[in-house]
Amino acid sequence: MEPDPRKPAAPFPRTLRPRERDLLETVLPGDRPGYRPYRTLLATLEVIGEGRRGEGNIVLGRHGDTPDLTSPLGAVVAFGGVETTRGTFSISIREEVEGQVDAEIVSSRGEAIPEHFEEVRRWTYSTWTPGMPSPWTGEPAREVPVREGVVLAVWTKERRLLLHDAVSGMNHLLPVTGFFHELIQVKNIRDARTALRSEAFFSESASYADSDLRDALLAYNKRRPRVRIEETEASPGGRRAFSSIVRNLFGNQRP
Repeated sequence: MEPDPRKPAAPFPRTLRPRERDLLETVLPGDRPGYRPYRTLLATLEVIGEGRRGEGNIVLGRHGDTPDLTSPLGAVVAFGGVETTRGTFSISIREEVEGQVDAEIVSSRGEAIPEHFEEVRRWTYSTWTPGMPSPWTGEPAREVPVREGVVLAVWTKERRLLLHDAVSGMNHLLPVTGFFHELIQVKNIRDARTALRSEAFFSESASYADSDLRDALLAYNKRRPRVRIEETEASPGGRRAFSSIVRNLFGNQRP
């Protein structure tokens, strides 16, 4: 298809605009070591193009690079929002893949943010700590201790799953489909109607014991690592025991 001559060419490559940098840094708290490398990347990379999601979705890379729009998107490493008098804008940053970082700042309607708006407040899941309610809605979390320093948080009304790693300080948002797949394996659920209804997990999550969610998370983490949990010898009772060594995998493994 020939480009529309009436539409100006996208202004790429370019540096991050001050407002873009400010909003992206909102979801990357500098006091948490797991997020610091991404704050550094914001200062060293430039905007090399528009992402596959369209307006408001940018790709950061090195000078001379072109956006990779064919490889699978990296996992979301940071997410938050800005509530304004003109609506809510969501902010997300994905895991670095081959030197490129996908970031998105869009309105609730999927549009780029306007030039001028009045802020009400900002929030991000990146600052959540066990014992706190949701930074977004204030909903109390169901907290499931996984291992020392690792906690799974479930918000049923928000329909969110979050894995907290105390060592890195990072909070990893988990996709319910992948997690639910591991859960039905752990529970040995054979009913196809249940197995295919991952969206019903949140309404039915109270029916699952903490041990079910913990085992599902450990299985999920083996397939798509978020934190490292090292195994030791099997315990006398026959169950696998895990050491308390929990280390962030940033820079070592990709989901």
